[in-house]
Amino acid sequence: MIVRILTEGQWDVPDRHVDALNEIDASVERAVDTADETAFRDGLARLLDAVREAGERVPDDSLLDSDLILPPADATVEEVRELLGEDGLIPG
Repeated sequence: MIVRILTEGQWDVPDRHVDALNEIDASVERAVDTADETAFRDGLARLLDAVREAGERVPDDSLLDSDLILPPADATVEEVRELLGEDGLIPG
């Protein structure tokens, strides 16, 4: 799965990591729902770090469609609220 982190680039993340990413995504979604800024910041940082650690960076000169687009590390609760779908940031 190709994951884009806005303002950073893309990572090729093996499908076996999707469940773990979904668990972190659920915590981000709960923080957004309750407007808990601290939990949101912590959860988003963990989610982005997990993508960076699990995935392999795609070279900037590669043009690949992203399967998933995540907000940048400095996104606000309001910005992420607008991005959230029915399944959170990470479908599945």
